[in-house]
Amino acid sequence: MSDLTTQRERMVREQIEARGIRDRAVLRAMREVPREAFLPPELEEFAYEDTPLPIASDQTISQPYIVALMTAALQLGPNDRVLEIGTGSGFAAAILGRIAKEVYTIERHAELAERAAHRLRELGFHNVTVHHGDGTLGWPEHAPYDAIVVTAGGPQVPQALLDQLAVGGRLVIPVGEERNLQRLVRITRNAEGLQHEELGDVRFVPLIGAQGWEGEPARPRSSTATLARLVCEVAQPIAGIADADLGSLIERIGDARVVCVGEATHGTSEFYAFRARLTRELIRTRGFGIVAVEADWPDAARVNRWVQGLGMATGRPWRAFARFPVWMWRNHEVLDFVESLREWNGAREPEGRAHFYGLDLYSMYTSIRLVLEYLDRIDPDTAAIARRRYACLTPWEGDPATYGAAAVSGRYRVCEDEAVAMLRDMLARELDYAARDGEQFLDAVGNARLVADAERYYRAMYYGGPYSWNLRDTHMFETLRALLDFHGPESKAVIWEHNSHLGDASATEMGARGELNVGQLCRRHFRDRAFLIGQGTDHGTVAAAHDWDGPMGEVGVRPSHPESYERVFHDTQVRAFLLHLREPARAEVRDELTPARLERAIGVVYRPETELQSHYFHAVLPRQFDEWVWFDETQAVHPLSEEDARRLPRAHPFAPYGPA
Repeated sequence: MSDLTTQRERMVREQIEARGIRDRAVLRAMREVPREAFLPPELEEFAYEDTPLPIASDQTISQPYIVALMTAALQLGPNDRVLEIGTGSGFAAAILGRIAKEVYTIERHAELAERAAHRLRELGFHNVTVHHGDGTLGWPEHAPYDAIVVTAGGPQVPQALLDQLAVGGRLVIPVGEERNLQRLVRITRNAEGLQHEELGDVRFVPLIGAQGWEGEPARPRSSTATLARLVCEVAQPIAGIADADLGSLIERIGDARVVCVGEATHGTSEFYAFRARLTRELIRTRGFGIVAVEADWPDAARVNRWVQGLGMATGRPWRAFARFPVWMWRNHEVLDFVESLREWNGAREPEGRAHFYGLDLYSMYTSIRLVLEYLDRIDPDTAAIARRRYACLTPWEGDPATYGAAAVSGRYRVCEDEAVAMLRDMLARELDYAARDGEQFLDAVGNARLVADAERYYRAMYYGGPYSWNLRDTHMFETLRALLDFHGPESKAVIWEHNSHLGDASATEMGARGELNVGQLCRRHFRDRAFLIGQGTDHGTVAAAHDWDGPMGEVGVRPSHPESYERVFHDTQVRAFLLHLREPARAEVRDELTPARLERAIGVVYRPETELQSHYFHAVLPRQFDEWVWFDETQAVHPLSEEDARRLPRAHPFAPYGPA
């Protein structure tokens, strides 16, 4: 069995069957049709990932699960005649052709229609006929149809398609008043009329045509050189991070309650150094008192104790920031910031100090242990209850992801009720517990919240799609809100995370996949009092691994793609600058940057050999961020060596084996 065949089988099992699709004909078709044959050759290795992929004409091939879901909703029989609106690559038409007798498919992009027709003929799908035209008008010459499926979202169901639906026929279509958010509906024509069923929220590209959305005239994109000159006119150059004048940026941030400072990589020194400099200025001049980062809650709590000048905590010693990728927080750039925060706090009373918190949820078992240690000290009877409840999760401590697989498969019971009950019990005792030590209660309830959300997250990983991503980012946002509530109505927070978490997801292809993020939720909740800052680079080096859980290396960052925002900024020939996007000095800057371009994202894994497929996505930068920070050439972050760590005080969070 070939590697791709094995991947296809795994895709059907883990992405489709695991989500509840049981139609045998659909599952068989998904196993038989090679998705890689409908992709550009350079994307073949990604054929069975749980995601849409780019094809010609700025379109995408749909996520495999969505194809299976919509096909199953049609309830096809072997003698059915099917109409598909939106041929795209032809993959979905091929799936339909494996099940139904005849398939007629319409594509409005001539290039895609021609390519799909050729590909389907080559693969032997002689029962599929491709037509170039306006899909909203259907194909009346071959009507009536037993099933009609529309792969784009319209403001309403086109009357032409209803007219071409046979009695007993099913029409599946995304419908919504907004162009980018719809409800998937199934309409069945019976002797009495039309029956409507809603199948859930979805996001599809707009259905363009006479009975769909009006096509937006494509804004001609300015040349990179022209746009670079315009950016150069309004950008504020930065000579050096340490002595950069940030006064104008602070003024633009104004009375924001939440400032999100992103990064295009998790391993670039300049990104960390700039965030640290800006955060210190916001603490000093604007009263910000919360620094919330993309790190696990208990690890960051160790840092918080240190910067507050608190003594060593009781409990079993453990190593903070010890899991992959250790360099993301155990580095000299973060160490310098932590020490400056401790120095700042040392000269102030407790109410005027700054705090350091983690928002992420990967530390489920460390958090369980810390909840138990807290309750052992403060409420032994409840600690005994907690041990019984958390025992459901203890068999999987060595590999939490295995718990998710076992729970989803039905081989092990789901532990959600126990984890949620523990969080509720602690919140119900808030007045009693917090009265004894508010900060310790905040820490304990943060760990309990993490356990409840992490339990759901590890199960969600096995369903694929946007659910697990959305659960994680929603957890981070709700943790942020809890911190702001705890510190009072005047509290303000700076957030450090990747651009992909802090730039508004609705302005990127993430939104088209149904994903949301922290930045989007902040804008939705705090409105103009959320200020979103992104950072980018063209070339240099980055600290990253080639594979997840692999060794860190200092890797060369390739010069940016010609069609990317990064190339525009590189062509300004300005080494570093600030670019305001919310209300720029010249409105043309925002207008000219609005047509979507590629944007690069490097996480803890970097694969330069497949950079376009692995690390670029489409975005509308002026809608994604309020400010952009540019460093043309950058260097890798400086990891903290074991020798450096051994020189630190025993109570230090970065010491080799500090206290709990």
